[in-house]
Amino acid sequence: MSDKIKFELEFVIQASPQLLYQYLVTPSGLSEWFADNVNSRGELFSFIWDGSEEEAKLIKRKSDEFVKFAWEESDDNTFFEMKIIVDEITKDVSLFITDFAEEDEVDEAKMLWTNQVSDLKQVLGSR
Repeated sequence: MSDKIKFELEFVIQASPQLLYQYLVTPSGLSEWFADNVNSRGELFSFIWDGSEEEAKLIKRKSDEFVKFAWEESDDNTFFEMKIIVDEITKDVSLFITDFAEEDEVDEAKMLWTNQVSDLKQVLGSR
């Protein structure tokens, strides 16, 4: 098995950190932009896309700041994290994504995140 490569993306989001956080950590918020449907049982989240289901464990979170998940089937210490960063001076809010992908799938994964975050911005009424 080849090692996955870590990549990071940053998106400016015009929304309060409190509002944005609700879309990153609640099943109802996540199902509006990240997956077709999301269910949770405690720390275990089920993400459903086109009838296929993936499970991830919520491994860490801090209110209005970040959420970190690990896919259940991965045994390679990979995760995906969504962090909210507020610029001290301008007060601009950014969503900082950290994820992992196979070397030949990094560009595709980045494009997928870009599309997902575009949906999130639309839901939030952000440009």
